[in-house]
Amino acid sequence: MNNLFDSISDFIFVEDKPKKSDIILILGGSKPQLMERAVELYHQGLAPYILPSGGINKKLPDWDSEWEFLRNIAITNGVPESAILKEDKALSTLDNAILSWQVIQQDNIKVKRAILVCKSFHARRALLTYQIIFSSDIEFIVCPIIDDRDIRKDNWFLDNAKIIEVMEEVEKIGKYFAKQLQD
Repeated sequence: MNNLFDSISDFIFVEDKPKKSDIILILGGSKPQLMERAVELYHQGLAPYILPSGGINKKLPDWDSEWEFLRNIAITNGVPESAILKEDKALSTLDNAILSWQVIQQDNIKVKRAILVCKSFHARRALLTYQIIFSSDIEFIVCPIIDDRDIRKDNWFLDNAKIIEVMEEVEKIGKYFAKQLQD
């Protein structure tokens, strides 16, 4: 181990090389980089659908939901409305996964591989949550973004604000998955 933080870094920060998939899933949020990354992947022909997920967010007072905010970015960047699926109720990562899976099932979309777009330091919790909720035969490809806070695998341990964000993710993972381990 090169430094004290390597094991945390390797656990929290998940990133895969993009692959052709059936859908691009976006965990809700107020960061435009989420949809910008999904649009980039869509325009590369990596998936025919984008499913942004997210309900009301106080950080987005001009929008009814995170979904609406993200959808607007996609349309502005040339994604046809027919390629954008809708989930506008989620208020947590768990909600994002549950409600996105419901949309996929209701729309009868066959998914064998899904691209997951999320913030870099949120990647492990996002991946684990989607793996628990979605069908076990679905392969997830994690394509995270670096948002305006610039939290990366190689720098999070150098700044107090970044340390707090990453360590809160470690705590949330424990809270999210303790029940699954006990069952």
